[in-house]
Amino acid sequence: MSKLTAPAVRARKVRAGGDPLVMLTAYDAPGARIVDEAGADLILVGDSLAMVVLGYDDTLQVTIDDMAHHVAAVARAKPRALVIGDLPWLSYHVSVEDTVRNAAALIKAGAQAVKLEGGAKRVPMVESIIAAEMPVMGHIGLTPQSMHAFGGYKVQGRDRSAALQLVDDARALEAVGCFSIVMECVPDEVARMVTDAVEVPTIGIGAGPHCDGQVLVFHDVLGIEDRITPKFVRRYGSVKEDAVAALSSFASDVRTRRFPADDESYHLNVETAEALGLYGSATKTA
Repeated sequence: MSKLTAPAVRARKVRAGGDPLVMLTAYDAPGARIVDEAGADLILVGDSLAMVVLGYDDTLQVTIDDMAHHVAAVARAKPRALVIGDLPWLSYHVSVEDTVRNAAALIKAGAQAVKLEGGAKRVPMVESIIAAEMPVMGHIGLTPQSMHAFGGYKVQGRDRSAALQLVDDARALEAVGCFSIVMECVPDEVARMVTDAVEVPTIGIGAGPHCDGQVLVFHDVLGIEDRITPKFVRRYGSVKEDAVAALSSFASDVRTRRFPADDESYHLNVETAEALGLYGSATKTA
């Protein structure tokens, strides 16, 4: 199948007959291959790597260099899915010049598009990136890089004015050229309002079933990360549990000398063993 493109994603509005979009995160080449072989349409190299891969407590610590490093690893897998690089905190907040330069760093690393958080107030930055010929995915609702301003990870758009602001933000991002918009942690009804208000696909995470697509974090879906379970996560595997069991079996076999077995070891031939004075050595050839 041919490589998926940003214009092709933009055309995947469900009400226009498109299939719902599937987006998953990935942070390295093996993860990208797994996600791509599973049939995902989009791979987000998310700033969530700060927490699920790099061990930070939030997404604010990750840098543009971190993001470019992981985007490049994902791109080397050559997935069919569209690869989107997440612009981290402060990479698009200071100046238009910095914004374009940082977006370009992710594109040069192998992304086909970038994502940034925020609504109407991000229009100048989105406009500048698009003017430099780089596709942009928007992100509204709960924007984790704004956690301190929000007072934590809280559902957004619960009252009338906040709900209408989300609609306005989505329309502003669409008008400036975003090819799709992520909505995070907003009430189902509000997500439906936003989805109905724009012609570009919306991709939900904790935003109910009426978006044009859904995204979850690789480590959450597979059960690799099991310390935190947001309400919107459905686990489809227990990889951490299975991995701990497998590695515990390995440790036990090492300690009881059941590993390695004879057929997992290399051997000298008889002549060489005898020449070395290793009488009684195994007779297998290396």
